[in-house]
Parts: sequence; C-alpha cells; structure tokens
Amino acid sequence: MKVTYNPEYKRRLKTAFIGCGGHAYRNIYPTFQYAPVQLVAVCDLDAQKAADCARIFGAKRSYTDHREMLAKEKPEVVFIVTSYGPGAKPLYPALAMDCMKAGAHAWIEKPPAGSSKEIATMMRISQETGKQVGVGFKKMFFTAHQKAHTLINRPEFGRITSITASYPEWLPPLRERENPEKMVLFLDHFVHPHSLLRLLGGPLDWIFVNRCETNGAASVSLRFKSGAVGNLLFSAGQSECSYRERIEVIGEGENVVIENGLRVIHYPKVNRQEEYGRSGDYYELFKDAPRCWEPEFSLGELHNKGLFLLGYAPEVIHFTTRLLKGQAPLWGNLDDALELLKIYEAYLQADATIVPVG
Repeated sequence: MKVTYNPEYKRRLKTAFIGCGGHAYRNIYPTFQYAPVQLVAVCDLDAQKAADCARIFGAKRSYTDHREMLAKEKPEVVFIVTSYGPGAKPLYPALAMDCMKAGAHAWIEKPPAGSSKEIATMMRISQETGKQVGVGFKKMFFTAHQKAHTLINRPEFGRITSITASYPEWLPPLRERENPEKMVLFLDHFVHPHSLLRLLGGPLDWIFVNRCETNGAASVSLRFKSGAVGNLLFSAGQSECSYRERIEVIGEGENVVIENGLRVIHYPKVNRQEEYGRSGDYYELFKDAPRCWEPEFSLGELHNKGLFLLGYAPEVIHFTTRLLKGQAPLWGNLDDALELLKIYEAYLQADATIVPVG
C-alpha cells in the first residue's frame, strides 16, 4: 500500500475524538498523520488530559462532555477510545449511538459491546441514520495478516480446509462466566484471534471448548460455515518472552503460516521431481520453494513502524478513506462485531460440549 500523508488529501473529514487515555495517545491519535482527518476537538472526563491531547495533536478545543462537543462541533466522524463502565460493560454502544444520532459516523475500539443485542441495536441506529460504525479489530489489518488474506484467496490455493491458531489467553471456569467482571479480560482479548479467524476463514458454525483446570488454557475446536475445520489454542502458561501467536491456513495443496504477527511463509503447490527414495539433493527435489516475507528494521520506513505492522494506521486509513467514497468498511464493521459477540456468548456456555455460534 502506498501511504498518503494527511496534508496530501484533497479533502479531510471534520473529526472529533472521545477518550484521551494511554492507548489512544500511543496508538490511535498518531495514525491521523496518514488519514484524511482534520481533528477539531477532543473530549475526556479528565479536563487536563483533554487539554493536553488537544494541544499535542492539533485540536482547537477540548471538552469534558461529549454531548456538548457533538452539539457545538458537528463533526463528520468521531473516534471513540474509552474504557469500561459500571458492571464491566463497554461504553461504546451508547457513545456510538449518541454520535450517529448527532449526524456523525463513529469508529470505536474493541470490544465493541458486551452482548450481541447491543450490536443489533447499533446496527438498527446505523440503518436509521445512514451513519457507519467502524470497529478497532486491529488483527484484521496487520500487514502480515492482509498478505496472508491475499495469498489464500488466490485460485491456486483452493478451498480452505483447516486453520490452526494459538494466542496466549486464559478462559475463566464455567461457573464464573456469567459474571462480566470475571470475564472482562477475556472479552477484551478474545476478539484478537477470533477477528483474525473471521478475516481468513469466515463465519463460524460451532465451537467445542476443552479447558485446562490448572490455568485456564483451552483448546477450542472450530467448525466454519464453509465446511473448514479449525483449532484455536488459548495458550495460557507460555513464557512471556516467547512470541505471542501463530496461525496456519491450509488449502488444497498449499498452506500459509504467520508467525509472531510479522513473518509470512507461503508453501506453494509443488510436484516432486524425483521418485521416492532416489533424491539425493533436497534443493532439486521441487521446481518451486517456500517464500518468506518479514520486515526489516534498518531503514526509517513506514512499513517497519508499529503503527502499520500492528494494524492501527491501516484500520484508520481504511475506515476514513471508505467514508470519503460513501462506502461502508470492508473489515472491522458491525457485521464482524455481531459475529464476534455471538462467539463470545457461545463461550459463556461452552464447556466440553458443542455450542452453536448465534
């Protein structure tokens, strides 16, 4: 992807921002350097944080009441990065609906809601107002994951037959899963591997959970609606210094592996050049060979910046440039959010039994 810098866009969206915490400061505000946005105002319950973010990121005004900001500024789009409210409930549904009713598109961080019912309500308001909602499922926008998506959608790859993935998360015991405060970390993190599985494999049919009582690690069997099978390992207990995730997608004679969210290895369809037991040179055994991509960290390029490798800039660029064209986001949309919250609700009851998604 060729990146356009903010001043180079012919038109920029009048933009406001709700939330001035650490994640927003580190990872979302800086992406505006590469997106068609004109930040005019920010809002936070902490007036000093709001004033600081406005000063640092070029907004003219700061607020402590988002409704006042919406009424006075009349933004075209609002970015929302907040925390949880009472009862460990995400604040995004109410805030996003306030923005849509005020005439603005909304981009919200994950997790987008605490239930699929809340997502359905947001979808209804989106339809009624004609305003789009983007969701910060960053794993869908990792440059490595988008490369894998391109590779597996080539005709040569064939149909996806299986997917295996690992992610270091722990699942609370079944008796605790009806308590949102016990589930808040799982809700916050499970969207990472599952949004990637949705990008690569599509919607799920059912899950089966086999949980380890020692530390909450779990092996989750998956059946995709396409007919593909899969397994997601919640690898609680792994070393903090090991890489965090790995995923492999197998087609019909080809497979793609992504390691550490950076390294992409493509194993193409090949035919042996020698009969079994006669080859003395591995390097002449196949006409083709695996291809591997990984970033370099020597040059001062955008492609080796965390903002791009971790999907933050691509997700914001995708949402805002689609808005300029009058289009809904292809990824990180409310359809994706609805699927993920249905999966979350399946986990609330999944314990060594098959649970349909939705």
